[in-house]
Amino acid sequence: MSKLAVVILAAGEGKRMKSERPKVLHEILGRPLVDYPVDLALSLGAERVVVVVGVQAEQVKAHLLRRRNPRIRFALQKKQLGTGHATLAAAPALKGFSGEVLILYGDVPLLTPATIKRLRAAHHKKRAKLSLITARLAEPRGYGRILRDSSGEVLGIVEEADCTPGQRGITEANPGIYLCEAGFLFRMLPQLKKDNRQKEYYLTDLVGLAVAEGVLIATLEAHDPRETFGINSRSQLGQAEAVLRARVNAALMESGVTLEDPERTWIAPGVKIGPDTVIESGARLLGKSRIGRACVIEAGSRLDDSDLGNRVEVRAGSVLESSTVGDDTTIGPMARLRPGSMVGKRVRIGNFVELKNARVGDDTKAAHLTYLGDARVGKNVNIGCGTITCNYDGVKKSVTVIEDDVFVGSDTQFIAPVKVGKGAYIGSGSTITRNVPPGALAITRAPEKHKPGWAKKRAELKKKGGSSGKKKN
Repeated sequence: MSKLAVVILAAGEGKRMKSERPKVLHEILGRPLVDYPVDLALSLGAERVVVVVGVQAEQVKAHLLRRRNPRIRFALQKKQLGTGHATLAAAPALKGFSGEVLILYGDVPLLTPATIKRLRAAHHKKRAKLSLITARLAEPRGYGRILRDSSGEVLGIVEEADCTPGQRGITEANPGIYLCEAGFLFRMLPQLKKDNRQKEYYLTDLVGLAVAEGVLIATLEAHDPRETFGINSRSQLGQAEAVLRARVNAALMESGVTLEDPERTWIAPGVKIGPDTVIESGARLLGKSRIGRACVIEAGSRLDDSDLGNRVEVRAGSVLESSTVGDDTTIGPMARLRPGSMVGKRVRIGNFVELKNARVGDDTKAAHLTYLGDARVGKNVNIGCGTITCNYDGVKKSVTVIEDDVFVGSDTQFIAPVKVGKGAYIGSGSTITRNVPPGALAITRAPEKHKPGWAKKRAELKKKGGSSGKKKN
């Protein structure tokens, strides 16, 4: 098959979004819109992926540059003069490329690899220089209409703003997805005219130029017109997310995952889940999270870029961010694992426990009301209620090390940097500021003092209006 390059048009302003954020950076299922066509292009093996940016270009570029993918390049459309003008802006980034150029859009997130592969197959079968996807829409408002002759061959495309009343009744619409031979494309783009109501250079006019030259044109009707759905408003953003969510959830259930309430469960396309796992209503699994077999993710939990082993239970309302959890571990309810946390096997991280950049060994328990930040906790450690690692002194962060088999009593503070040796015992209510030797007992309680008659004296002072005996105003 021929070499492939992809041009993604992402320069538009998106006025109908009514937002300071670029339209293509608005999210569905936790990912910006522009990520979807970029992922599609990369999955197809495109040699070059040229993203045409314009309005708020630096924000879009900054987002995509985080991928550090050398195949992703950028072109700038300085003035928004139409899709043809935007595509021409990509020409320098495709200099020297010979092959097929696929034109996609930064606000069309639902297109699948299978549909593009079918388009390429139709393109090759007809030996076409220009091919396009069409969609049958009951209400094609906003889309250009496909014009055909009596034999069914494409004659051209007319944008809705330029349609006659009769042409508006055509239901075969043009979503604007084209596959062109590179030489043909960049030879034709300079010939586009802006003699239309919008005074823009329409990419759709390529079809008329191709017909005038007698160039073969292939078309492919999308099986599911929703794949070609473009987003211009918040309402359409929500509609697209519903379609994508249903698609993802259906595939997961087919693979052996139980979703108690698919319509109220948000799972990003990049998430992998093993069979016999149960996902309760309202859970959100985002990013590149990986969930093992026979896990339970309870209602209201959120996982983002986190890896779970097998038989892990994430109880209601817990949040995991860029963290790893081993087999047979229980998290929550209402626990938070912040980025960099690594939890071992058979661990119990209970309610209102927070980890940050913490490593917790196998068989350790932190049952409730605990903060472990920048901590290295060994195996078979008991962390009592109310324990905190004081890891930040206002200037720098320091590490607390708790070795294997340590018992930490409730209401303990570790003033980092500090190390607790293997098998040590920390008495409840202690503030640990020095390293504790292995097997030692550490306790830092102040002497307990009792003052007889204090309650009676306090009552007398209160009756007099305070210690001075004067009444308060």
